[in-house]
Amino acid sequence: MQGSANLNVMIGAARKAGRSLVKDFREVENLQVSSKGAGDFVSRADIAAEKIIRDMLMDARPTYGWLGEESEPVAGSDPTRRWIVDPLDGTTNFLHGLPHWAISIALEHKGEIVAGVIFDAAKDEMFIAEKGAGAWLNDTRLRVSGRKTMIECIFATGVPFGGRPDLPHTLQDMARLMPRCAGVRRWGSAALDMAYVAAGRYDGYWERGLKPWDIAAGILIVREAGGFVSPIREGASVIEDGGVIAANSGMHDAFAAVIRNS
Repeated sequence: MQGSANLNVMIGAARKAGRSLVKDFREVENLQVSSKGAGDFVSRADIAAEKIIRDMLMDARPTYGWLGEESEPVAGSDPTRRWIVDPLDGTTNFLHGLPHWAISIALEHKGEIVAGVIFDAAKDEMFIAEKGAGAWLNDTRLRVSGRKTMIECIFATGVPFGGRPDLPHTLQDMARLMPRCAGVRRWGSAALDMAYVAAGRYDGYWERGLKPWDIAAGILIVREAGGFVSPIREGASVIEDGGVIAANSGMHDAFAAVIRNS
């Protein structure tokens, strides 16, 4: 895919941060320390990756705004554009030596995501999209799956941990959905869940309580791959509300009805 200058900057930043994280990931796999010690190490890796991304993006486009997980937001002198970044989505997987985590970078223009990158550095899979130009995995065009029968479909979600108040909702969702489908997966990275819907690996994904940086890039990648993305709470903004339903075009409405219990 021949991307724009902005997309090329995003890809370059993702790759540079990815190299840093892969190096740190190898260290995490070998750490024989307390949970707190390993957690501190991963936190430093996360912050270092965000600095790499922020430096590259803001050097290239100093007027753009910034919204990142690990740093304070910046309004930018151009109020119409901002970067939305998660330098390490899947931190718990990273901490435990599980190679399922990603870097997520999105560019928002006038409230709409116009470019997105999700980089799985451990597997060297780069999911990218620009508005109107399709979605790609490395050099291969992405399309959502074509399944239209729920019993054949695999769905993904994130199960809340640590006593989060939305856990009962998710358990109720799963109780309604699991008897009707081929399976539900919980792999621990919202960004990769969205990317996998775009790639046809999952037929749909839903989750509550998300932040903009978790899903901004994924929203565009799914849509450019031919899928649908909508809020769980109808009429809400997916980015601001944090409840998302993503699925292929044939399953979206039936899937959303089950999640919304309507």
